[in-house]
Amino acid sequence: MTGPVALCCGEPAGIGPELAAKAWRALGPDLPFVLIGDPSHLPPGTPVAEITDPALAADAARRGVPVLRHDFPGPATPGTPEPRHAQAVIDVIARGVDLVRSGQARALCTAPIHKKALLDGAGFRYPGHTEYLAALAGTARVVMMLASPALRVVPTTIHIPLAQVPRALTAELLQDTLRITHEALIRDFGIPHPRIAVAGLNPHAGEGGAMGREEIDLIAPLLERMRAEGIDLQGPMSADTMFHERARATYDAAVCMYHDQALIPIKTLDFDRGVNITLGLPFIRTSPDHGTAMDIAGRDLANPSSMIEALKMAHTMGAARAAATP
Repeated sequence: MTGPVALCCGEPAGIGPELAAKAWRALGPDLPFVLIGDPSHLPPGTPVAEITDPALAADAARRGVPVLRHDFPGPATPGTPEPRHAQAVIDVIARGVDLVRSGQARALCTAPIHKKALLDGAGFRYPGHTEYLAALAGTARVVMMLASPALRVVPTTIHIPLAQVPRALTAELLQDTLRITHEALIRDFGIPHPRIAVAGLNPHAGEGGAMGREEIDLIAPLLERMRAEGIDLQGPMSADTMFHERARATYDAAVCMYHDQALIPIKTLDFDRGVNITLGLPFIRTSPDHGTAMDIAGRDLANPSSMIEALKMAHTMGAARAAATP
């Protein structure tokens, strides 16, 4: 795990090609990555350095965007997905996974995909990147983390209606989420003794049962059992008081009970630099925390900050995992 970060091209009709070019201009050989995709999809005038071996990425980055060529059926039209490209987008992801699993790349970073385009063009049945990567890796349970310099958050339940959260929030799910987060903080972030803050589900963490009993019946007993194993867990905490500056200084990551409880604070604190990380995979995977932005594709308007941070974090986490691997 000493090679460059492998960057999957994502949907070529979106802002992915523009972000790859802008990230290369910002990072160059200081943090080399290799783009897997069709070089003709990059913005016109972008210097390209085609390579056949990821090990050549650092030198190639001095001349242009290092590209492992993956030909698509035709040109990309910004803002208009081409169904014929769907299978190639999927194949690029699988190729990126092969690179990191073989040790030719230290980590995987994925540009945004367009889920409907993949479904329409190739019958892609996975809800998104994360589920497809877990299937490729043979991993039963993965965890989504959003991270920025200001905060790391993990939602226990993710893309489900709020009304379904209490039913979906089981002891097994919460325990797995906490374990995977704890292990990742040690192995992939280099934090020997991580501190994890755990939010309650209800307002004021249930206020002693007056506003709900999930904290009393489920969350608190589970945290107590896991503390006995030596895991540093704070909570259940009232979510409305755990994200101000002084509170954030007391923990390394916050585990929340549902999507918005986790994502609102990080997007409020650092909207442009948030990074999506998949924990629990046998390799490092990051991505920018936004979609394909078809409405601005091809107009040189895309902000590359999240992509740049995703590449930086992939590099740093890959180095940490390599150092922690016997």
